Amino acid sequence: MKNKSKHWRIEHDDDGIIWLHFDQAKSGTNVLTEETLEELDGHLIEIEKLQPIGLIICSDKANGFIAGADVKAFSRIRKAEEAARQIRRAHAIFSRLENFSFPTVALIHGFCLGGGLELALACRYRVCRDDAATRIGLPEVRLGLFPGFGGSVRGPRLIGHIPALNMMLTGRTFSGRAARRMGLVDMAVPKRQFLTAARHMVLARPQPHRPTWLQRLPASGFLRPLVAALMEREVRKKANPTHYPAPFSLIEHWEKHIDSEDDMYASEVERVSKLITSDTAQNLIRIFLLQEQLKSQGRQSDFKAQRVHVIGGGVMGGDIAAWCALQGLHVTLQDRAPEMLSRAMGRAHGLFRKKLKQPRLVRDAFDRLMPDCGGTGIPKADVVIEAIFENVEAKQGLYQQLEPQLKKDALLCTNTSSIPLEVLNQALKNPRRLVGLHFFNPVAKMQLIEIVSAGNTDPEAARDAAAFALQINRLPLPVKSSPGFLVNRILMPYLLEAVELLEEGIPAPAIDQAATDFGMPMGPIELADTVGLDICLAVADKLAESLPVTVPEKLRTMVKKGRLGRKSGSGFYRYAKGKPQKPALAKGFIPPPGLADGMILCMLNEAVACLREGIVADADLLDAGVVFGTGFAPFRGGPMHYIRSQDPESMRALVQKQEKKRPGRFAADAGWDEVLE
Repeated sequence: MKNKSKHWRIEHDDDGIIWLHFDQAKSGTNVLTEETLEELDGHLIEIEKLQPIGLIICSDKANGFIAGADVKAFSRIRKAEEAARQIRRAHAIFSRLENFSFPTVALIHGFCLGGGLELALACRYRVCRDDAATRIGLPEVRLGLFPGFGGSVRGPRLIGHIPALNMMLTGRTFSGRAARRMGLVDMAVPKRQFLTAARHMVLARPQPHRPTWLQRLPASGFLRPLVAALMEREVRKKANPTHYPAPFSLIEHWEKHIDSEDDMYASEVERVSKLITSDTAQNLIRIFLLQEQLKSQGRQSDFKAQRVHVIGGGVMGGDIAAWCALQGLHVTLQDRAPEMLSRAMGRAHGLFRKKLKQPRLVRDAFDRLMPDCGGTGIPKADVVIEAIFENVEAKQGLYQQLEPQLKKDALLCTNTSSIPLEVLNQALKNPRRLVGLHFFNPVAKMQLIEIVSAGNTDPEAARDAAAFALQINRLPLPVKSSPGFLVNRILMPYLLEAVELLEEGIPAPAIDQAATDFGMPMGPIELADTVGLDICLAVADKLAESLPVTVPEKLRTMVKKGRLGRKSGSGFYRYAKGKPQKPALAKGFIPPPGLADGMILCMLNEAVACLREGIVADADLLDAGVVFGTGFAPFRGGPMHYIRSQDPESMRALVQKQEKKRPGRFAADAGWDEVLE
């Protein structure tokens, strides 16, 4: 085995402990492929014969322990029988590890996710680093699955039924300290004590963690149906079982089989193998891989910022500054109005408390964010982000003031949501340096940033901007400068069509329900309120200058009345504590058939147009941008993937129907013939 080993390395220490190092060849990250698992099994067979004092499994990768199973391989599985074979094999390997008579320790740093945690659960003990990089969890539900390598069996056995189910149903990941509190790991220690703690577990052989009787109680026969029903009710609040069957299958799996571990393993094989070949899982796996493709856009440059200067203390500018500070950067925030800076600092403090929780970490983040009325941070900044109101003259005047103060290699970025860069960069002596860095609201939740390039933008500046987006834990999407760029251009016709339906007398809750029934995470009326009706109007007016966009009069009226949506407490809905107060539909109201068709088709039509015009490089990037920028039903795989998964003749018929039904409001793009051929 020693000569054949590519991914695992055995080391013997003076205490008689074997250290099994995982360092997957030709990969920056450890994942469990068929090859790495088979090689692991060979080593386990060899180690079992040696009968050491103990075994410690560790990773030689700097970024973490094991990121999970091989998701790319999941996308190639077409038959449930093939998935079942692979799952049974993983069960056998992990059972071999679990049944060793000597102590076994998983030594965890960085990420320990999915199959990586399932391997760690098969060890007798788990030790992790207590630092910010440690993230532990079972996020398979985000891929339309639930843990299939024994995690649904060993998790409840280790930490109790409710905590384990919550971990699997939400896909949440935990810090080392939180994992220790749950009993998911036995020790969470600083880096300097890391190796010593692992040896201690082997040599001291403490009693392994077990849940309390209260944590075991939910699996008792009389309580189990009630617990399952309550769990299902909570999950239904966030997921439609038709769209996302995995969490519901997990609850049923637990309820029916938790009495018998043998039955649980068999059920894992059967259920996960069926889920993995479903359209939902394959589309969610596609979205995961598209996310990785977006991340790769930011790895084409070595640019790394230390200081950021943001100009504009409004909601968007203030939240961009706060997010950058949260990510460890030193940030100065400029605005002429002190009251704007005061409000921005208040929102930032709220974000830091919510995300960081520990007072020391909150204080440190707040210390990294400095109000700066005079712009003293400009000459020191590696990145300068303009986030003032959408006015060409105001932005151009600002750039003329900024340009002489900038460091030679500083990035100059604009957060414009709709103005072409070719217009804005005319004010600069070096127009090539301006790049769009278009964030979405709310900044702390929306993962996507559009990296906007004009025809004369320096490609290196665009690459550096993408690297910066990745540095602040966001997904960079390169787009061509054009009205609305990609996301707003595709989103706006959908929102405007919803407002037109509202003017036709269809109640807002019915419009929103039709969209969420399709799979959108939020209906278009509520989304418009969330974005801000003034922002929607400004973007719509800008698009209308160059595209066939009709702006509903109702939208103008609402903005004139100051009903701007969630931020003003009133828009299409009224808001209480940030929650929409949606009126009940009239008794007997029946929504018109195909209510969602027109709205969704507006998005699809604009997506086809953007692809034809080359706003993004290809259909995959378009799908990634629309899913992460608008929330387009992830289980459908993105708009272009959705179109191509439908029957071409049915799609043509739907397009023609909408043209006849909405003359002047809908015109099929010339790109449909190519897409549907």
